[in-house]
Amino acid sequence: MQKSLVAELLGTYILVFAGTGAMAIGAITGEPGHTGIALTFGFVIVALIYSFAHISGAHFNPAVSVAFWVMGEFEKSKVLPYVAAQVVGAILASYSLYFLLLEDITSMQQAAYLGATLPHGSAWQSFGFELILTFILMLVIAASAVHGKAIKDFAGIAIGFTVGLEAMFAGPITGASMNPARSIGPALASGNFDYLWIYIIATTLGAMLAAKVYVNFIKGTE
Repeated sequence: MQKSLVAELLGTYILVFAGTGAMAIGAITGEPGHTGIALTFGFVIVALIYSFAHISGAHFNPAVSVAFWVMGEFEKSKVLPYVAAQVVGAILASYSLYFLLLEDITSMQQAAYLGATLPHGSAWQSFGFELILTFILMLVIAASAVHGKAIKDFAGIAIGFTVGLEAMFAGPITGASMNPARSIGPALASGNFDYLWIYIIATTLGAMLAAKVYVNFIKGTE
């Protein structure tokens, strides 16, 4: 259990440090741009899954941990410790970026609030996007990494590509969080808690809905 929690903390740290770091640095310097940010999120997920899946299952996302429990693939007693490790990892990553980028900015806005997820339009538009985006992501996770007939060696690529794709097209509208921890870290470090509830509630609901769809309509095809 201890090794799993360390893996989840480190994995979430790396995910948030790289992904939101690309957003913050992009806001300051203009590079790597939107496409580069989306690719950063996708590539780091691929690397992390192949690095840590055999240790902790490579969740790195509270919504994913809850969904695995809903699917019956994860013990209830492990959900809260996993979520705590993920949130701590995200917070540590965001504060690392805060201290590293402090000399380049005079306000958090200049660093895109350290990669915080903020709606471009209405709150309910982003809520809908986040719910659907997380639903898609969790369905891909279940179908590629859990299903008995899945070719699991390619699960990391499928999941990473899904994250990158969704960040590519939905990022400008909603921030494409799909992960409560990924949103909590920058919000806490930058002090911008506006709309944080969207990225906690919508993502968790989307993942749980995908878990139910998988169990009721897909798992039986194994």
